[in-house]
Amino acid sequence: MGDQLGPDPAKVLMQGTGEWALRGLAVVLLASPMAKFGWPSLFQYRRMLGLLVFLYVSLHLLLFAQVYVGWSATLLLEELQERPYVLVGFTAWLTLLPLALTSTHRARRALGRRWRQLHRLIYPATVLAWLHLLWLARSDWGEALVYGAVLGGLLAWRVHRYYPIAKQ
Repeated sequence: MGDQLGPDPAKVLMQGTGEWALRGLAVVLLASPMAKFGWPSLFQYRRMLGLLVFLYVSLHLLLFAQVYVGWSATLLLEELQERPYVLVGFTAWLTLLPLALTSTHRARRALGRRWRQLHRLIYPATVLAWLHLLWLARSDWGEALVYGAVLGGLLAWRVHRYYPIAKQ
């Protein structure tokens, strides 16, 4: 039972938290289309799901900090400079941070209309998270392309919804 994580448990945990974060982003983005097409039950849990995604992204980052850079600021800066996927992943986390911090009812009331504008950061964060996965894929791009198609389709739905193609 102790060897279920294989010879490199840190790698398995890193990949697992990253994959679940991407899946969670897809579920959060899926809530609006589902509500639009008559299945509103997921929509009411978007903020909670978003916080869960942030938890998984934070665990992913904490595992990286512990296992790969050993909490060394110098080594972290080197990784950010030398590995674009680390920089993009960290930027995705930074983009999600204000969303997590403003996910309370009090923050929503205090920010008013700006709350919705701020929470549109989910879209660039999603693209950054996907780029993080894509750049990590060295030879097998299949999984990254599947995530890209799913996330791209969900983002395209929003673009089409807000900017419909003119009917001829």
